[in-house]
Amino acid sequence: MIRLLRAALAAAILVVTPALAHNGVIHLGDINISLPFTRATLPNAPVGGGFLTIENTGTEADRLVSATSEVAGETQIHEMAMEGDVMKMRQLADGLEIPAGETVVLAPGGVHIMFMGLKQAFVEGETVAVTLTFEKSGSVEVLLPVAAAAADMPAGAMVH
Repeated sequence: MIRLLRAALAAAILVVTPALAHNGVIHLGDINISLPFTRATLPNAPVGGGFLTIENTGTEADRLVSATSEVAGETQIHEMAMEGDVMKMRQLADGLEIPAGETVVLAPGGVHIMFMGLKQAFVEGETVAVTLTFEKSGSVEVLLPVAAAAADMPAGAMVH
């Protein structure tokens, strides 16, 4: 019975989710999420990264407070920063502020979603689901298309 309820809930979410997206953008209150992707990993890779663009169209700052995914043992919001001559990666324990009226890009070599303890390889052409939780706007599931291992942007994205 519980499995049936879970399946029905999952089906309902899949039916409703397209209503949240328009022109490839996911809308969650004042937050717009676009250009999601991740990179293909080797079969036994322990980690992977998630990348996307977050726009805050509101008049108040919001904060990305967490990311969760069933594909990894732990999912965190990370940044890469130089400490002297060494590039260091660290978790943003307080999350990531999305200032009012601004856009924040999570990209390779910078702030990103870190999937640790991967339970499966990320295979090019597939998708990885991640749930993003914002302090004010709430939570939303985002599907990250898996691009090539060296991709800097999602497949088909155009640079202007």
